[in-house]
Amino acid sequence: MKLSQKLSWLFSSMRRSKSDTNDNQPVDHGSAAPDKLDIPEHMAVIMDGNGRWAKQRNLPRQAGHRAGAENLKNLCRMCGRRGIKYLTVYAFSTENWSRPDDEVHALMELFVEFFHRYDRELAQEGIRLRFSGDIAALPDNIQKIIAEAEVESATRNKMQLIVAINYGGRRELVQAFQKLAHEVSSGSLAPENISENDIKRSLYLPDIPDPDLIVRPSGEQRLSNFLLWQSAYAEFWFSDVMWPDFDENCMIDALTAYTNRDRRFGGIGAK
Repeated sequence: MKLSQKLSWLFSSMRRSKSDTNDNQPVDHGSAAPDKLDIPEHMAVIMDGNGRWAKQRNLPRQAGHRAGAENLKNLCRMCGRRGIKYLTVYAFSTENWSRPDDEVHALMELFVEFFHRYDRELAQEGIRLRFSGDIAALPDNIQKIIAEAEVESATRNKMQLIVAINYGGRRELVQAFQKLAHEVSSGSLAPENISENDIKRSLYLPDIPDPDLIVRPSGEQRLSNFLLWQSAYAEFWFSDVMWPDFDENCMIDALTAYTNRDRRFGGIGAK
């Protein structure tokens, strides 16, 4: 099969209600019906498994990344329909620069293409775009697109899509501590007065509430340097499904698990 034929097939397969990798996996929605699910205010997703998804289909890794980008559009719609106010997606980490140059270049080009292709749809859905990460270290053309996207979408109020690009939780904390160190050095903040609120206000997006639910498909069960400070009391949901195959059934499974959790925040729960 030619590459063009394979790409045509993969995008048509993404529109099926359930992927071929999950056809034999029963969906157990537990005790909560889909219309009685608790909805997190803020959901974060580690969009993992694109390369392995492509490898399973004898496709280049770039095809997997493209399929993953297409599925981000679907995720935005699913979250918007359910009333989720904040959606953070892990698009490119500070560690991803270690990948081959051609893959990094392809990911950056895909980033540009995504926003050029889907900005109108995001606008129709009322989705505001925000970006989290070491933005100043990105290529100039990417910084320009980010700045334009944030300004042009600033008045949209249905949902905020936060794209974590060139993001690393440790780097975010280092840069936050550097800001606080400058305040201490200038005399505007005493070291003994540094509080959790001071650290929070020094993070990339201090106005965004902490995530209630963090979703990671692909079978991995780790944070991978994602939202280290913000995830202190987040609920986690892991799945073997590769990110391009994450669909409505997966969404319901994740929200069902979240609904059935007893979120105590260190206290005594009600469930």
